[in-house]
Amino acid sequence: MGTSDYDIAGIDLSDDSYTVEQSLIRSKYKAMDAAGNVVLRGKQKMMKMKEEFPFVDANGNEVFQVKAGGIIDVAGNYVLTDSKTGEDIVILDNDYSIFQDTWKIRDASTEAKIAEINSQGALVTIARNVVPFGGWIPHKYEITDQDGNHVGNIDGQFSLKDRYEITIDDASTVPKEPIIAAAMVIDAIQGH
Repeated sequence: MGTSDYDIAGIDLSDDSYTVEQSLIRSKYKAMDAAGNVVLRGKQKMMKMKEEFPFVDANGNEVFQVKAGGIIDVAGNYVLTDSKTGEDIVILDNDYSIFQDTWKIRDASTEAKIAEINSQGALVTIARNVVPFGGWIPHKYEITDQDGNHVGNIDGQFSLKDRYEITIDDASTVPKEPIIAAAMVIDAIQGH
């Protein structure tokens, strides 16, 4: 599959860097492009005990959604679906330990891994989970392709609001849109 097969119909996420900000009401998000324009907004909903995260564009049109517990039977498995076409684009699957937080981004039809997002620094991962207010400790993730080559970073910033930068240094081998979408969603999933 070419990387364009993973494009999300309702939105263009082709910039190399985005800033995501979470409101103090923890389940609301906005993402801004490099010029500071809001490109996405998201919020968490609980549906029949399953989480759902619909994401909308700046005009309020739904562009994609992420639902818990979709296709493959893996704990911490979320499916990202294109709202315009109804197609499942990627699966996010979380392999979590107290030392390391790993998210695999898989092709929704073949389940082949297309990229991975890994937390950097075990002590930070532990602290975020066990220290009071540990969620305020800025978190860093590295984004790699299926062969483990560096693609980009997610850098948390120290602030009351959760704010972090997603930077794609080299997306030649990975589809950029679902990775940016996944990076936004991961914090939403972790943050609750």
